[in-house]
Amino acid sequence: MDLSLSGEQRQLADSFAALFARESPSERVRAAEPSGFDPRLWKALLRMGAVQMAVDEAAGGWGASEVDLALIAEQFGRAVASAPLIEALVAARLLAESGETGAGLLSAVLAGERLVTFAPRPGRGGWLELVPGGAVADQVVALADGRLLAAPIGNDRTAVGNLASMPLADITIGDRSVVLAEGARAGDLFSGALDLWLALTAVALAGAARKAVEIGADYARQRHAFGAPIGTFQAVSHPLADSATAADGARLLGLKAACAFADEPDRVRELAAMAFAFAYETARDATRRSLHIHGGYGFGMEGDIQLYYRRVRGWAMVFGDPATALDRVADARYGAVAG
Repeated sequence: MDLSLSGEQRQLADSFAALFARESPSERVRAAEPSGFDPRLWKALLRMGAVQMAVDEAAGGWGASEVDLALIAEQFGRAVASAPLIEALVAARLLAESGETGAGLLSAVLAGERLVTFAPRPGRGGWLELVPGGAVADQVVALADGRLLAAPIGNDRTAVGNLASMPLADITIGDRSVVLAEGARAGDLFSGALDLWLALTAVALAGAARKAVEIGADYARQRHAFGAPIGTFQAVSHPLADSATAADGARLLGLKAACAFADEPDRVRELAAMAFAFAYETARDATRRSLHIHGGYGFGMEGDIQLYYRRVRGWAMVFGDPATALDRVADARYGAVAG
């Protein structure tokens, strides 16, 4: 499997890096709190065609590959951007895969008329918990009680306050939901969408981890103690080096999972969940180390590193901790445990 990027892929990554640098600097991320949603950024992403890229040309989109979407997710993670981009990408692709039942809503999504999110946790009893983007989206695509639904969101949501400043909400599924699929097909469509969500979130977490290491290294070069930059002390430099190495590994594993959709479809579920678990642990450790290198300054709300420390935990925990993802890895490799 060749994980090197083509010239077009480098241009794609550079274009979105420039967009996030322009439309999502840390000041804008901070200003978007506590809602965790920046409408100006979302409009810029729509103008860029970010959501349209996720959908095949036959369904009205641009037909980007999973690797292309992963490169966008990486830049999204580096900026800890205030928009439910990954969920919107997954929801749009899921609507396209559902066929005629989702065609009308998909058209509105691609036209920028509706913001649709994806719930990585299956719902039960007409109830969805901790839906990312649920506090700002118009509709959610979710698996609930064996059916894949596109459920409108209105007064049926309860915003969930959280330290990550994400637009989370608990949602009651109403009677106006559109059934996209039922039974085994619903489960298969949802599982495939979850694989994509895990892979893209893994790359986003890796991007955030790499940026956190850079922030920590910059501060370690500037801050002096005992007449020398603190970055020259082994207690500072070695943990940063460990996190830098782990972040590179998380990025490569995330890209491998993205490549597997085309190259190793039988391993997608295993690799996506594995990439998510490792990227979450890497981002968790990298942001903690970088924050502690900053000392008391790292805990101040005016500092950037605390944005990364809080946000990466929120992104991951809407699905579950690494053990939850590793259970999925085991099920993919060895089969689900009965009962």
